Amino acid sequence: MPRPIHFEIPAENPDRAIAFYQSVFGWTFQKWDGPMPYWLITTGPASEPGINGGLMPRRDPAQPCVNTVGVANIDESLAAVDAHGGVCVVPKMPVPGIGWLAYCKDTEGHIFGMMQSDAAAA
Repeated sequence: MPRPIHFEIPAENPDRAIAFYQSVFGWTFQKWDGPMPYWLITTGPASEPGINGGLMPRRDPAQPCVNTVGVANIDESLAAVDAHGGVCVVPKMPVPGIGWLAYCKDTEGHIFGMMQSDAAAA
């Protein structure tokens, strides 16, 4: 069964946001070595319940925080979203070395991501 595996926080000022979450929750941040500015967030030990996330520069004033769900097949999942009244708002794209990612909107207007793991994605 697909479950949330990652969250993303868009930030107007990434350094300020990192300082906030480090101070309030003790989260740790590591700059991702990818093609865009992105920080991986560790929210706690793997032995405890919870998920980790990411932080990125905000691209739009209305950009929401997003939960990403792990899926076995992103193409089938995108078809299911469409068949059940949702809509794809950011088409499937590769995240090099990680997998395939797309963003959708549900029937209530909420944005969510879907990720299919695939180390060969490029």
